[in-house]
Amino acid sequence: MNVQIEESWKKRLQPEFEKDYFHALTEFVRNEYTQHRIFPPGRLIFNAFNLCPFDRVKVVIIGQDPYHGPGQAHGLCFSVNDGIPFPPSLVNIFKEIKADTGSEPPATGNLTRWAEQGILLLNATLTVRAHQAGSHQNRGWETFTDAAIRSLAEEKEHLVFILWGSYAQRKGAFINRSRHLVLTSAHPSPLSAYNGFFGNKHFSQTNEYLKAHGESEIVW
Repeated sequence: MNVQIEESWKKRLQPEFEKDYFHALTEFVRNEYTQHRIFPPGRLIFNAFNLCPFDRVKVVIIGQDPYHGPGQAHGLCFSVNDGIPFPPSLVNIFKEIKADTGSEPPATGNLTRWAEQGILLLNATLTVRAHQAGSHQNRGWETFTDAAIRSLAEEKEHLVFILWGSYAQRKGAFINRSRHLVLTSAHPSPLSAYNGFFGNKHFSQTNEYLKAHGESEIVW
């Protein structure tokens, strides 16, 4: 994949790029892009990293898979391109932000503005076939994104990790809770939002923690 990744991330993830699993993953993904409709567009595979350099990360939100409908995915978890209707999970995220902080939902579901404030919006799997959720799982992406999370958890202090749903919670199980704030709840999907996502107050808790550690708060 001739896909560029931001320099500070490249430096930390270089060992992964040289491993056998990543070579196999690269071959698989290249092949998929030539034979199927794959999301996001190739140049946006590492968008989460490119918009949020390692040194600027303050918050990490972990998703599972890119959206698999046309025009939705652009390399940031839970985010959609401008002009695309909000997916149900994103509707619920904005509902909780309003209930928690009073901020009205924005006109766009494009969360680039979050990434630029230091939120790494990281899916566990970075590519997907159109209309086939989970189609690129267990090919190596999870190992790669684990390495990214591990480098943050071990090299930095006082980050906020937001883990919604059991999948994200398992992925973040190794994060040191005494060194970082780890917020967990049900997933914002309509299937589970009423089981503890609504009312989790993760957005205000994030800002209280950032402020307490001398960081600027996120404008949600």
